[in-house]
Amino acid sequence: MAVMAGNSAETCYSKYGAVSLKGKFCHEMALRIILHSLDLRANCYQRFVVPLLSVSADFYVRVFVRVFTGQAKVKASASKQALVFHCMGCGSHHLQRLGRATSHGSGFKYSAATGPPVGPTCEFCQQRHQVGGPVWAEPLHDPAFVKGVLAALERSPGRFSTEPRMRGMLSVIAEELSDVPLYYTLDGLSSTIRSNTPSLLQLRSALLHAGFRVSLSHACRNAVKTDAPPAVLWDIMRCWAKLHPVKWERLPDSSPAARILAVEPTLQASFALHEDANPSSRKRGLKRFPENPEAFWGPKARAKPG
Repeated sequence: MAVMAGNSAETCYSKYGAVSLKGKFCHEMALRIILHSLDLRANCYQRFVVPLLSVSADFYVRVFVRVFTGQAKVKASASKQALVFHCMGCGSHHLQRLGRATSHGSGFKYSAATGPPVGPTCEFCQQRHQVGGPVWAEPLHDPAFVKGVLAALERSPGRFSTEPRMRGMLSVIAEELSDVPLYYTLDGLSSTIRSNTPSLLQLRSALLHAGFRVSLSHACRNAVKTDAPPAVLWDIMRCWAKLHPVKWERLPDSSPAARILAVEPTLQASFALHEDANPSSRKRGLKRFPENPEAFWGPKARAKPG
């Protein structure tokens, strides 16, 4: 996971054919790197993969895929992969598809994609971008398969000792936005503008009031997965900073926080509680993000001789 989370991008490329980035979304990006690598290897044999379930839990990732054979559909694989442009200052990210698939009569026409989606510097904080990927840009899960696994758990209560955790994680996965790659985090957004952190329900409510969709991510407790563009997210955070002022004297003029907050928001965000802000899995009190079972739990250092 250290390699896939951005610590050794060159090693990640040699093993999986993709450059990893050290961002807040690194755990989901690890899943997408694995799926990209699987699909790339399958394409060499005129095959392609369809993800059923992709899980990032504890210190590992695990994916379940089906492999199909079909030369015609293999041609669409380029349009399923994307490069990731990640701002080094504010953390905004944009995706650039490698290919484009357009309907052409009864079939599809495949061509190279156009871009890039960003300029030389970030439009919000004027910092440079890192480029990562390619990564899988299609859905990580098959909703019907996830519902089937949940139904199987309901039919056999007590069969597995980890049933509460399985039910909680699968419920969060079922609630995820399938067509939105990667995510932001509550602490990441607030630390960028040097303000206190809004609650999860407040930020979700602001996005819902603005007319956008939002969900959690099973890969991170504080994740905010939304189809709102970065400009809307920063407008919401500017409105939050007006309600909870930051200490301007501590902000250098060239910092991302100063440059973002120097712009007036065009969207007037409402942080009043929205009726759909609280997800169903949270209302039911499911074990969505279980704590570590004991202290210092997880992968240990390699054993030393002697």
